[in-house]
Amino acid sequence: MLLPAETGVSPDASSVRMLISAARAETLKLVNQREAAEPHAPVLVRGAEPFDLAAARALADPSLDLAYPLKGPFRAEPLEWPDAAAAALELARLAGILPAFLVDPASAGEAQPFDPADLAALADPNRLIVAARAKLPVSASEDCQIVAFRSTDDLREHVALVFGDPRSDRAPLVRLHSECLTGDVLGSLKCDCGPQLDAALHAAASEAQAGGWGVVLYLRQEGRGIGLINKLRAYRLQDVGFDTVEANQRLGLPDEARDFGIAARMLELLGARSVRLMTNNPAKVDALKAAGVEIAERVPHQLPGNPHNIRYLATKRDRAGHLLL
Repeated sequence: MLLPAETGVSPDASSVRMLISAARAETLKLVNQREAAEPHAPVLVRGAEPFDLAAARALADPSLDLAYPLKGPFRAEPLEWPDAAAAALELARLAGILPAFLVDPASAGEAQPFDPADLAALADPNRLIVAARAKLPVSASEDCQIVAFRSTDDLREHVALVFGDPRSDRAPLVRLHSECLTGDVLGSLKCDCGPQLDAALHAAASEAQAGGWGVVLYLRQEGRGIGLINKLRAYRLQDVGFDTVEANQRLGLPDEARDFGIAARMLELLGARSVRLMTNNPAKVDALKAAGVEIAERVPHQLPGNPHNIRYLATKRDRAGHLLL
């Protein structure tokens, strides 16, 4: 039985063993760099004293290291159920919580069975359907349609903003935009998400005015798929000197966890088999191709930086392979 370290359930639960990520285990000097080559691989840890939920969270969250000195010693133990452990860490990511669990905890309540094979069903983009459509005049163009998509096993509702006539013979200009509350809504200067979204909407609208059609997919995959709370934890680590990739890895989370199969399914439902993709990210091009989308053209999409996001943009270029000009 596993109990998430980040939970308000069963406050009296405790265990002498925890499941954490390899990246976090490497930070704690429990594995070597070779063993931590896969940052979000599971590692089983035993403590000298039982972990309660407060101690478990302090062990799991590197952003708390300075506030809560760790009590050791800890040691890594052989893991005899790697598939179940990997599934648990992936479920934590999907839930947007820390990838850390108490193992066989006392006073944890009734166990809920889960088969690691069930993860495949959660990741099936073919379950996505069109749930609703409506006209939505926006600042970029009064002639816009919003299309909402929903899956039977995922509470996230993705949307597409469609400009122009999908019956056009021209491949649509398409932008995949992943949700960013801080940038899209609050005007954060730490990233370029808000300006990118606004520019993409205007580019798609201009494409429609020129006789073609444009699509902006708004994917509910905050923080490149790690969720809002974990993204803010990564921000805290960035404040003390880590870059975007390093911060995610120290949290035991992937630096890229978005599911582009969802985007491919959305495009399929919109009737867009071949697209002109607005991106500077070659990995995004490759991911869509692998999901069956024909990329007729890659269209650069870049905006000026500011003093607060210069390092963020440099990290995208130097560590994520973005083709920044």
